[in-house]
Amino acid sequence: MSDITLPDGSVRSFPGPVTVAEVAASIGTGLAKAALGGKVDGALVDTSFRIEGNANLAIVTAKDADGLELIRHSTAHLLAYAVKDLFPEAQVTIGPVIENGFYYDFAYKRPFTPEDLVAIEKRMTELANKDEPIVRRVLPRDEAVAHFKNMGEAYKAEIIGSIPADQDVSLYAEGAFEDLCRGPHVPSTGKLKHFKLMKVAGAYWRGDHRNEMLQRVYGTAWATKDELQQYLTMLEEAEKRDHRKLGRELDLFHIDEHSPGTVFWHPKGWTLWQEVEQYMRAVYRDNGYQEVKGPQILDKGLWEKTGHWDKYRDNMFTTESEKRDYALKPMNCPGHIQIFKQGIKSYRDLPLRYGEFGQCHRNEPTGGLHGIMRVRAFTQDDGHIFCTEAHILDECVAYTALLQKVYDDFGFKNIIYKVATRPEQRIGSDESWDKAEHALMESLRRSGCEFEIAPGDGAFYGPKIEYTLKDAIGRQWQCGTMQVDFSMPERLDAEYVGEDGARHRPVMLHRAIVGSLERFIGILIEEHAGALPTWLAPTQVAVLNITDAQLDYCHETAKLLRNQGLRVEVDARNEKITAKIRSYAMQKVPFIAVIGDKELAAGSVAVRARGNQDLGVMSVQAFADLVSKAVADKV
Repeated sequence: MSDITLPDGSVRSFPGPVTVAEVAASIGTGLAKAALGGKVDGALVDTSFRIEGNANLAIVTAKDADGLELIRHSTAHLLAYAVKDLFPEAQVTIGPVIENGFYYDFAYKRPFTPEDLVAIEKRMTELANKDEPIVRRVLPRDEAVAHFKNMGEAYKAEIIGSIPADQDVSLYAEGAFEDLCRGPHVPSTGKLKHFKLMKVAGAYWRGDHRNEMLQRVYGTAWATKDELQQYLTMLEEAEKRDHRKLGRELDLFHIDEHSPGTVFWHPKGWTLWQEVEQYMRAVYRDNGYQEVKGPQILDKGLWEKTGHWDKYRDNMFTTESEKRDYALKPMNCPGHIQIFKQGIKSYRDLPLRYGEFGQCHRNEPTGGLHGIMRVRAFTQDDGHIFCTEAHILDECVAYTALLQKVYDDFGFKNIIYKVATRPEQRIGSDESWDKAEHALMESLRRSGCEFEIAPGDGAFYGPKIEYTLKDAIGRQWQCGTMQVDFSMPERLDAEYVGEDGARHRPVMLHRAIVGSLERFIGILIEEHAGALPTWLAPTQVAVLNITDAQLDYCHETAKLLRNQGLRVEVDARNEKITAKIRSYAMQKVPFIAVIGDKELAAGSVAVRARGNQDLGVMSVQAFADLVSKAVADKV
């Protein structure tokens, strides 16, 4: 007898073992048709999975997140099936699910072409339309190795050979194609309808540059046609907003092969940088932070004490001088503890807030670099709060409110909150982790923020809140963080004198609002599609003359505007006024002031706002007030 408890609490009884598919069919034909898998006592399984006794069961359909995972996983196998069908000599390796889709790596004698991708996608559709069942079987490890060797699949045989000899492995077959996989999968290829292959790229076998180069085919898959189309539309919009493309077009920055992973800021880009930095500097000043500056290079021994050397050694740039080993700092926290330790600190000094625009270096792999979003040299708006346990909650609540205000000023209204809890590999006692995790969760509750839990995603020294922005086209960017750390002050011997006259360890709160300034500026460029708000725009006003007769008045107008703190360009080129206007519209300048004979005579300007808005004729002072208000309002 098997009693199956469903999510609504109802129980269905069966005389013996029963499959997930059979339970779904007993509920209704609609559910049986929609079923992609099941969750048995929390574990995701195939619809063919046999439940041997009493269990809790949820039927998984395309409406569930787990259902989408099954679709993408199974579509990766459909891709491999199509490739083997069209290119029998190709060898399959691995094909996992990734964000918004999947990929599969292949070994083949020549690169796949765009035409190949079209043919592969067409064949995938044909195979899906055949609605072939996806069938699981289990083999002993050695038998599975021999099976794939006989098929000429050397990579699969190598993967299976790394599994302990006493373990069985599962295989999934659809039509003439069989693949190694722990599963689960959708019941048949007919469930896979809405997919598209995106691109092909190189990838080293097992991610090791010493191994052979494979071909990685990326694809996306969705539960419905509308969702697929929405995603493809978003990608088209993202391509238009690509900060690398806009960075060139707007003359903001460039990346140079002479220094990969670092940014060459052009005058306009550096103006944007300074606006962000000076804004954040004011945030420091107005919220009780003291700005500090630590050295770029620190002795290896310090990084060993903190635990960073063991954890991040491969991503640290190192150097040697006079037989001492040093590392370029990948983060600022150890330096701030060294500053805290200078002189005796009292409980009356706490909380003590340090802030630094600290430049950090991390040896990111070349393949992971991405414009100014992922670089090797970056600057953080990094802050550390030294406090007592009693301060943690209030400091976290105040920080969340501050972060919300900053993001709102930059145009981000939608924030996602996550609490990342203790990882398996960590330092510190369970008691300190309990306190830290509780404080972070309680601070978000007091701030009125709904949050998710990200189990095991905390830093090795403490849990954290992750603050994620949702941009104009629905993409998510994790920027801000608040981390509670009991361990690093202990490791680096930081202390203060308590009210009882004894020595105590401070708690260290690690926090950043925008995080990497480079990355945040890239996000801003893409969020606003290059049309930055007036307060951030490198050029806020362009003053254009129609003939040389108005040139002196143009410069007088520009001087008045600059005296009110505005960033102004005068375009005195001998060009038609329509060409000048078009040029500054392409540069996404917020305001254009056109001056002809009428404006010269009246002491006025004809104003155009970004988006081809004609604001009419007004006095220079009225125009200055208009632009200044747009700057002050951060619109």
